[in-house]
Amino acid sequence: MDLLLKCDANYVPLTPITFLKRANVVYANRTSVIYEGTRFTWSLTYERCCRLADSLRSFNVGKNDVVSVLAPNIPAVYEMHFAVPMAGAVLNAINTRLDAKSIATILSHSGAKLFFVDYQNLEYEQLVQSGNPGYTGELVQDEWDPIALNYTSGTTYAPKGVVYSHRGAYLSTLSLILGWEMGNAPVYLWSLPMFHCNGWTFTWGVAARGGTNVCLRSTTAKDVYHNIAEHSVTHMCCAPIVFNILLEAKPHERREITSPVEILTGGAPPPASLIPKIERLGFHVTHGYGLTESNGPALVCEWQTKWNKLPQQDQAKLKARQGISVLTLADADVKDLDTMASVPRDGKTMGEIVLRGSGIMKGYFKDPEATSKAFRNGWFATGDIAVIHPDGYLEIKDRSKDVIISGGENISSVELESVLYRHPRVLEAAVVAMPHPKWGESPCAFISVKKNYNGDTNDIAKESDEIIAYCRKNLPRFMAPKRVEFMAELPKTSTGKIQKFQLRALAQNFVVNENLPSKIITGPIQLSVSGQVNTQVQG
Repeated sequence: MDLLLKCDANYVPLTPITFLKRANVVYANRTSVIYEGTRFTWSLTYERCCRLADSLRSFNVGKNDVVSVLAPNIPAVYEMHFAVPMAGAVLNAINTRLDAKSIATILSHSGAKLFFVDYQNLEYEQLVQSGNPGYTGELVQDEWDPIALNYTSGTTYAPKGVVYSHRGAYLSTLSLILGWEMGNAPVYLWSLPMFHCNGWTFTWGVAARGGTNVCLRSTTAKDVYHNIAEHSVTHMCCAPIVFNILLEAKPHERREITSPVEILTGGAPPPASLIPKIERLGFHVTHGYGLTESNGPALVCEWQTKWNKLPQQDQAKLKARQGISVLTLADADVKDLDTMASVPRDGKTMGEIVLRGSGIMKGYFKDPEATSKAFRNGWFATGDIAVIHPDGYLEIKDRSKDVIISGGENISSVELESVLYRHPRVLEAAVVAMPHPKWGESPCAFISVKKNYNGDTNDIAKESDEIIAYCRKNLPRFMAPKRVEFMAELPKTSTGKIQKFQLRALAQNFVVNENLPSKIITGPIQLSVSGQVNTQVQG
């Protein structure tokens, strides 16, 4: 055995760049990209990426240099996912919903050598056309080299720069293709931002399957329904918030869905009550779980045939679980971090989700302290609290900082939120801890109601009491919210996640007297440097 050689013939560094090169050979004449009136084939996409990579090199962009881009889901951003690493550089796709200060912080921290901004695309096309189509890119010598730098969405105050390796991106891409059972030649609608974990790796995955990328500048109900009907879309990804966008669409915005569209959803636990509603429209939901640090989804709720015999409500509850590890993740578990012992598989005992495998990030850019804290005893600690069911499927109960401890009882905000979402009037719901003089803390619910709701929102106290009574009917009494606040819209990150830290700060105002009347919060929440809350209220 010692005489066997590792050489260029039997060892090649793993990189998703190979997916594009293969697509150019195998799927040359297939449509690769559709965007408004533009259509490219895979051979043309490959040529454009080669040209762009060559042009980047002419700007002295080289190994480990960061190239940032701020643009929606347009062909240019898709091409950069190949062209930038082909030039040996690292792609930093910036969230388009961030404010100028946050963008400036990212550009400064990343040390970006080039910064592309979506503006008419004229300069970009000149850059593509000036490049050499014969340039095939720099060879990846080490699969541990960085390929992408993604910043966390900032549900807390300071986003971190998460570094992906070529190896991690390659394996994570394969994991999701297999876990989602994505077949040959899919038509993929870009309803998920490409800046979000590189589109959960499907920027590279669609090329691997020789599929068609239907680019979408904005995720509106009208545009989603139109593109599905126009291009016979087969697959799309989105956060659960998009479910509400599609469900709340007006009649003139809708188009009939004639064949099932596969949806992979994640980013936040989807309320089980929404799943049958969205599937009745013609979508088929698969739930995934992951973080920026895990190259996107690390768990997928893999469906089992025997579940088809269950009532629809039970099926929806199973689909809402986070699931089992993707194939190329070495292991996923739920542990007590104090002892690092695995929790029993009883669906009740809570612990923290921990992951390990080649899809996990290299670390946080320029932040060894945060990297060291995230990696514990050979595991990546996610900060998410979950249980493991007897069948091995994981189910999130909360973020570690979102568990509410009331009188010694652990209350899962996710479980309470799932009940609130079943209420016919509730559009969005979030539950945080509110200080309580006797129990230490208790649940406070923030909700927004559906636009088509015709109830009397002037009688806030009556509305609040009715929702609390509904929760007490469907949950143990101690888990019901002690207070309900109505908001025109819940505060969200730029990727659509509810910003609970803002709600927690607001809930601190309720510590003196929990029996104060509820209000409708109409204005944006603003946190001052001191942590005080400024907002507009009605009532």
